[in-house]
Amino acid sequence: MTFPPSTATDAAAESADTAATAGSGPAVVGRSPGQLMWRRFRRDKTGMASAIIVIAFFLIALLAPVIAALYGKDPYTTYGQNQPGLLNDFGYPIAPNGGVSGDFWFGLEPGLGRDVFTQLVYGIRTSLSIAMIVTVVSTIVGITMGITSGYIGGKTDYVIGRVIDTLLAFPSQLFLIVFLPVVEAAFVLPEEETPVWLRYVSICVVLTVLGWATIARLLRSQVLSLRAREFVEAARVTGASPARVIFKELLPNLWTPIIIQATLALPLYVGAEAGLGFLGVGMTEPTPDWGRMFQVGANVYHSDVTYLLFPGVSMLIFVVAFNLLGDSIRDAFDPKTKR
Repeated sequence: MTFPPSTATDAAAESADTAATAGSGPAVVGRSPGQLMWRRFRRDKTGMASAIIVIAFFLIALLAPVIAALYGKDPYTTYGQNQPGLLNDFGYPIAPNGGVSGDFWFGLEPGLGRDVFTQLVYGIRTSLSIAMIVTVVSTIVGITMGITSGYIGGKTDYVIGRVIDTLLAFPSQLFLIVFLPVVEAAFVLPEEETPVWLRYVSICVVLTVLGWATIARLLRSQVLSLRAREFVEAARVTGASPARVIFKELLPNLWTPIIIQATLALPLYVGAEAGLGFLGVGMTEPTPDWGRMFQVGANVYHSDVTYLLFPGVSMLIFVVAFNLLGDSIRDAFDPKTKR
C-alpha cells in the first residue's frame, strides 16, 4: 500500500520517538497512518469541540420527528391562529421576545403562528439532507472525472477540462435562480403546483451539476503530478492494470484533498440551499427550511427580531464549527500544513 510522503515521514518520526523513549520497556507497536491521524486529531481541542457540535446538528436532523413528538408540537400547525391570545391583530406574537414561553420554546412565527422550535429542527433536517446528498454525489462525480482526466490525458483530458472551465465560469447563484424554474417547467404544467419531491430533487441535481467541477479540477492536477512518480511507474512496469494503478496507487494518495474538499463543500451547500430558500426558489411551503425562515425573518425583523435570531445563530454555529472541523482534519492528515 502506498501512503503520501508526508504521512509516511510523520509515521516514521513518531515511531522513532516512541522507540527512543521506550528504553527497555515493552516492545514498540507500530501505528497505521489512520491511527496517527486519529491521535493527532484527538489532541486538537478545537477540532474535537467542532466535531461534537457538528455531530449534534446531524443528530438533531436525524431525530427531528422524535424531538417533535417529545416536544408535543409539529412545524405545520398554525397554533397562533387556532388558539386565541397568542397573536395580535397584526399577526405578531403578543407575548414578549417573539412569544417565547414554556409552551413555545423559541416563540411563534409571525403571521401563521407556527412553532419556531419545530420549524428550526425540521429546517435543519431539510438543509442538511440536501447538502449531504449534493456533497456525496458531487464528490463521487468529481473524483471520477478528475482522475479520468488526469490519468488518461490527451483528448479526454481536453474535453473534460473544457467542461470544467465552462461550469466554473457560470455565476452559480444566478444560474440556480434561472435554471430551477426551467427544470420544473419540463415536468409540471403551469396550472399545477410543483410537488415538494420535485423541488427537492431539482435543487440536488442543479447543485451537483455546478458543484463537481471544483474537486475535479483539484484532483486532475494532483493526478498529473502523481502519475509521473516512481511508484506509479513501477506499478505499470510490473504489468498492473489501469484500474489497479488508480485504486491501489493513486487513490490512496488522494484521500487527504478529497476529505478536506468535502468538509469545506458541505457548509457551502448548506448556505447555497438556504440562499435559494431566501430568494424564493428553494423548498416550497409548507416544508420547513432554513432559507425560508430567513426570508420570513427579513420581512418581520423590525417588529420581531427574535424570529430571525434563532435560525441565524444556529446556521452561524454550524458553518463555523464545520469549517473549523475541516481545518482540524486537514492538519491531522498532513501536519506539515499546520501553522
